Amino acid sequence: MEDPTFPLPLVGRHEELRRLDIFLQRAQEVGDSLFLYGEPGVGKTRLLEATAERARTRGVRVLRATSTQYRADVSYGMLAELLHPLAPQFAELDDVLHDALLAALGKRTGPVPPRLVILNACLTLLRRQSEREPLLLVVDDMPWTDDPSAVALGFVARRLAGSRVGLITASRTGERDHFERSGLPGLHIKPIDERASAELLHAAFPDIPPSVRHRLVAEARGNPLALLELPVALDPDQLTGVGVLPDALPLTRHVESVFAARIALLPAETREALLILTEEGTGDLRVLQRAAGAERVLDHLAPAESAKLIKVDLASRQVEFRHPLVRSAVVESAGDAELRRTHRLLADQFTDDPERRAWHLAEATSVADESVAALLEEAARSKLHRGDANGALAALVRAAQVTARADNRCRRLAEASYLAAHITGDLGTATRLLSELRAIGPRLGGSLYAAAAAAYVLINGDGDVEAAHELLVEAIEQDHHGYQADRADLVEALHTLLMICWFAGREDYWQPLYAAIDRLRPRPPELLQLVSGILPDTARASSADRRRLTELIDRQSEWSAPQDLVRVHAAAIYLDLLGGCRTQAWRLVESARAGGAVRSGLSALLHLGLDDFAVGRWEDAEQLADEGLTLAADNGYTFASWFFHLHKALLAAVRGDTDADRWADELVRITSSRKAHGAARTAYHPRALAASGRGDWEAAYQHASRLSSAGQLAPFTSHALWVALDLVEAAVRTGRTAEAEAHARAMREAGLPDLSPRLTLFTLAAEALVSPGEEALLLFNRAVTAPGAHHWPFDHARVLLLYGERLRRVGDLAEARARLSTALTIFQRLGATPWANRASAELRATGRSLALQTAEGARTGNLTAQEVEIAMLAAEGLTNKQIGERLFLSHRTVGTHLYRIFPKLGITSRAALRDALSQ
Repeated sequence: MEDPTFPLPLVGRHEELRRLDIFLQRAQEVGDSLFLYGEPGVGKTRLLEATAERARTRGVRVLRATSTQYRADVSYGMLAELLHPLAPQFAELDDVLHDALLAALGKRTGPVPPRLVILNACLTLLRRQSEREPLLLVVDDMPWTDDPSAVALGFVARRLAGSRVGLITASRTGERDHFERSGLPGLHIKPIDERASAELLHAAFPDIPPSVRHRLVAEARGNPLALLELPVALDPDQLTGVGVLPDALPLTRHVESVFAARIALLPAETREALLILTEEGTGDLRVLQRAAGAERVLDHLAPAESAKLIKVDLASRQVEFRHPLVRSAVVESAGDAELRRTHRLLADQFTDDPERRAWHLAEATSVADESVAALLEEAARSKLHRGDANGALAALVRAAQVTARADNRCRRLAEASYLAAHITGDLGTATRLLSELRAIGPRLGGSLYAAAAAAYVLINGDGDVEAAHELLVEAIEQDHHGYQADRADLVEALHTLLMICWFAGREDYWQPLYAAIDRLRPRPPELLQLVSGILPDTARASSADRRRLTELIDRQSEWSAPQDLVRVHAAAIYLDLLGGCRTQAWRLVESARAGGAVRSGLSALLHLGLDDFAVGRWEDAEQLADEGLTLAADNGYTFASWFFHLHKALLAAVRGDTDADRWADELVRITSSRKAHGAARTAYHPRALAASGRGDWEAAYQHASRLSSAGQLAPFTSHALWVALDLVEAAVRTGRTAEAEAHARAMREAGLPDLSPRLTLFTLAAEALVSPGEEALLLFNRAVTAPGAHHWPFDHARVLLLYGERLRRVGDLAEARARLSTALTIFQRLGATPWANRASAELRATGRSLALQTAEGARTGNLTAQEVEIAMLAAEGLTNKQIGERLFLSHRTVGTHLYRIFPKLGITSRAALRDALSQ
């Protein structure tokens, strides 16, 4: 029986259409996104079509693209199809965005620009076009969208507010894709109910008797595609009820075989044309005409169009399959020889596109071919250069599969295993590739890339840091690399060894690393030399190191390799330069969310969280820690989860949460079981903070001194810098005056003030704590007024608290109140409850009522907490602009607050603020 050729109604979809209308309305007015998901054949494509039709009736311009299995390996392939109708508008972009978009879409040769520039170019293009006319982007079959396009869509989807752009996508339930949809609205497309099923079946096949219809409805289980295709597979007697229906009708999972049966009835030239279109992936009619070498291509496609398998749009020269399963059925219907011949034809069409040519050649060969393997390896290099780590991994694995010589195959498999373990976050793939390497031959499997990959697998599995260190050192010392600095595998192995040494926390582990770096010729790579000189032992870095690192951070937008970005950011941690790394770190996080470089994304979440903690964005830090724990667990990075246990412990400690010790205990359990004692020692930081918060100064001293004993900054223990002030304060409060003085002196002698404004704050405060009388007050004042000190609000407020305590003890109550009030306000804003309680107690000791500080208001004026903070800063002499920079407000907002504060305090000028606040 033939299937219906007339348009069928959308039955049983009233609620879905209502939701789609709401989406369209929002998209047309303020921008919106929506993703549809459901089982194969449930009607997602039909609902996308209905949405597009409804949009057109509203005067919305519709841009459509359908992802395909082949094009999943073509970077920005889907995005190129989607944006093609807007090509004339590319010229309206500025030169940087214009060139970036053309390069990404393959319309211009040269280096691929940073992904963030490409993403901004897409967004800018869409927003500008929507000012002329509302737009709707429709993308079907998302699981086959290439990684860079998926990241671009995720980027756009989160930034549509205020535009007139809508984005709607569709995916099968349970199929993983690279589109990051967390937090975006979704619509689950469920099977239609029995009544709607019967209505649809009757509309399509009105002559089917009720008995057969009931059986078909029961077997289809609400799947619209099955309802429309099952009758086609039955003979006339079965459809009329005369013949016996088979015991098992083909269900949704067998629908491809129904299509295959229809495809088998097509002429040979039609099947050949469909196969070329399927494997080409974009539906470009011009490519088909060139590949098939036939002038009568339209005639060849006509039978497939009549069979409702495809739609041909002559205006756009595009061919669209009516359902993704048709493409699958076309491939299933073809033999291996026919598939290889098709790929050879297509390879000849892409001589100007090396990546696509390489993939088609690989699919066309049934034997090892070194020339094809080399092309695929070069394609992998190009993909990795523009940040497409997953695409690079796939290309390297395919290259290995078509490699003849065992040594070349092992080399490619080793690099692929390293990418999987170190960048993409696919430890399962890394383990499988390493097993394949060992099966080929233990000697050939002992490469540097393989050793680096094995190290990551070891520390995240049942192994430990000591075994990983031994493995890497042996591989580096035995490999025949000649210590050539241009050997990428050697440099990557050394970077990996650096991190293993840091995790281990053993001073003797560093000697093999530095010995190998010193032997590199003609000279060590700049990044390796800088990171190895800063991250392991920041206390012995120099101001020149900081300047060089700052220069690298300023240039990081030029880079796209995830691992290089992570290394720059790691070097920035203890020099307090992470603020300049945030844009690129977010790029890595977005890639990880979209299924890209997971391992790099975990590091980026760590770096963003550390920066958020330091600058007082504690709620954001909490969310990043939770995301990191989930991402690590989902991808098998058990060891890397210690990053986020540290975050959780620090946040709990400063808030006075009793969970601080629990998080620290779990950090120690994860790291110590793998002999990562350097990582384990970071737990002393939150433990020291928690003890300080509750006033247990003996415990605080013991914890802080376990990171570095008093009087020295322990070598290869950069984290000790962050508890240096805690150690000095705890030593003073427990009567260890000599130890406190020795540690403050060590901080000064190490030149910490030359390394960062935050370390300047710590050093001056430590010196003030051990100094007498007027000298201490001068040092405290220098500390709290040092350039950049306010950028670290919690640390700044702690020093203000110490300053206020000292002022109160020397009898300067007015000045003490001013400092303590500012500290209290900051602590309250942050949620640092233990320190807010200490500041409150100190204020009460000055004779001050806490009405002002507890946001009950000043006098009878009811100042808010923010007004108190602004008033205190203004009383210190800061300008509106300076106050705004500290509190992340505009200078106009600060002025408005002061306009309200003056009458509440009964004053008329800034000059009267200090006296008013001290009363």
